Amino acid sequence: MRKESKIQPTVTSVAEAIERFAPKRLQEDYDNVGLQVGSPDQHVTGVLLCLDVTEQVLQEARERKCNLIVSHHPLLFRGLKELTGATPAQRIVIGALRDGIAIYSAHTNLDSARDGVSYEMAHILGLEDLRPLEPRPDSEYEGLGIIGNIKPVPAIEFLRRVKEDFDVKCLRYSAASPHLVIRKVALCGGSGASFIRKAIAEHADAIVTADVKYHDFTDNSDRILIADIGHYESELCARKILSRIIRESFPDCQALFSQTDRNPVAYL
Repeated sequence: MRKESKIQPTVTSVAEAIERFAPKRLQEDYDNVGLQVGSPDQHVTGVLLCLDVTEQVLQEARERKCNLIVSHHPLLFRGLKELTGATPAQRIVIGALRDGIAIYSAHTNLDSARDGVSYEMAHILGLEDLRPLEPRPDSEYEGLGIIGNIKPVPAIEFLRRVKEDFDVKCLRYSAASPHLVIRKVALCGGSGASFIRKAIAEHADAIVTADVKYHDFTDNSDRILIADIGHYESELCARKILSRIIRESFPDCQALFSQTDRNPVAYL
């Protein structure tokens, strides 16, 4: 019996599957999600998943025969004024177009989607009774950040769990926090310091996020335990979400985690 040939999805069909999960209407005003580079009609031979599109990731896509890169952070936040190869972004665009590699991004729409990045963080820590920290006006399940309940745990044990579960090399936290036991937790992938006051208003005992500034700690640590796990560490789970979407929609299409996608922040 002749084996039936596998049907390759197009870039458009992969994008549509992602956007059914994380509609583009959920992106923030400053963002630039969607297809960044390449033809929407191109058939996909393989998908490489990453947080950031770098020249190393592009080279890896070539070597692993993936002609679609799906990233969390957009390659292009603002328009390019020239294509001379003077910057990494320009060289990536030139190389991707030359080699027929499309680049697609799902960023703040994936952050705000139901079961998006903050939801995934909450599942990692075992939170229950989840709801968005800042819900969208038109949906009780969509929005930025998450707040939920956790089985009561001593604060230091909670911090150890966070450090281990998110593979954090250097955990920054508020030393002056008054909470000895953690019961309610707020989470926000990426730069979520602006949600600290909202977490306090929602009576969270702790907030786990990234990119917290010195004065965010000094101004709020007497009311909440703040844990800064790092931007990369907090959003790495975005790749798992994207992988699930693609595998469930296109079982015959390989979706690979990039092996060259690296944290741009090093710890000594």
